[in-house]
Amino acid sequence: MSETDTLATRAAVVEELLSGEHFLLATHENLDGDALGSLVAMQEILSELGKDSIMFIADSELPLPHEYRFMMLNGLVSAIPEDLADRTIVFLDCGNIDRNPAHVLRAGTRLINIDHHHDNTRFGTLNHVVPEASCTAEIVWDLMPGLGVEPTQAIAEALYVGLVTDTGRFMYENTGPRAHTMAAELIEAGVDVAEMFSRLYEGIPLAKLKLFARALQDVTRYDDGRLTLTRLTVEDYRASEAEESHSEGLIDLLRSVEGTKVAVLVRDMLSEGRAGRRKVSLRSTDGEVDVSAIAREQGGGGHRQAAGFQTELATDELIEFLREQICAQLAPAAL
Repeated sequence: MSETDTLATRAAVVEELLSGEHFLLATHENLDGDALGSLVAMQEILSELGKDSIMFIADSELPLPHEYRFMMLNGLVSAIPEDLADRTIVFLDCGNIDRNPAHVLRAGTRLINIDHHHDNTRFGTLNHVVPEASCTAEIVWDLMPGLGVEPTQAIAEALYVGLVTDTGRFMYENTGPRAHTMAAELIEAGVDVAEMFSRLYEGIPLAKLKLFARALQDVTRYDDGRLTLTRLTVEDYRASEAEESHSEGLIDLLRSVEGTKVAVLVRDMLSEGRAGRRKVSLRSTDGEVDVSAIAREQGGGGHRQAAGFQTELATDELIEFLREQICAQLAPAAL
């Protein structure tokens, strides 16, 4: 999207949010920091504007992952409201509408799509997709001047969660000057950086540590270490007494292993109705491999360096698929 197009869609979104009165906010399944941060921030912004706004998060996504449970979920609903047809639906950080479990939301007559995934399917009636943004929270922050809303403590903290998690604590290559400008403004608005770090990255449950230990014992490397992979089974979760969300952050350890081009975490899904399916998380270390392209081959998606999909492939088939896809992208000289 050109800069002119981005400015035009930003203005259109601002107009829709200012002129509308009733909203429902939604995001993708398997909630992460940017999904939650942008969702909560937009809810607080619309509340500041005096709008009737609610946030939809399915029961299957609750309780939130441990590190996000401090976030205030004002206006939360887990059932589709009867007046859905009267509400403008705002999707945040959702590259594909299929990634939200409530399929009825697809029928919305007014659907605003705000996102930064480069492979976003543009499913909205209005699409404000900015791949250059570090995170969707940055796009929400960018809308605020046009809406005439200053960041409250709640808005600033929610936006900071999205920013710091999606930039890998400002270490990923999507961290640009605007990310740091945004961080500075949020800190001025009241974000306590040390407290936020403690909430997000410290005080982890012992069960999570035990789960990590089991996963790290099963790390396998392929093709001279270019693919680093581990798995988590139902038994691993049971033995560790861990929740499904406790696997968050594990793949970053795999990504840091010397010589790795692509890190992969394959984990059994524990949620009701998903037995037999596994979630595959992909991370590229240097951008040489576009893992979003690999994910799309299996119906998933994401970013060039962070993506994922769900699968029912047998383990051997899955590993063979991943190896073939990675090798196809790497230059012959690197093989």
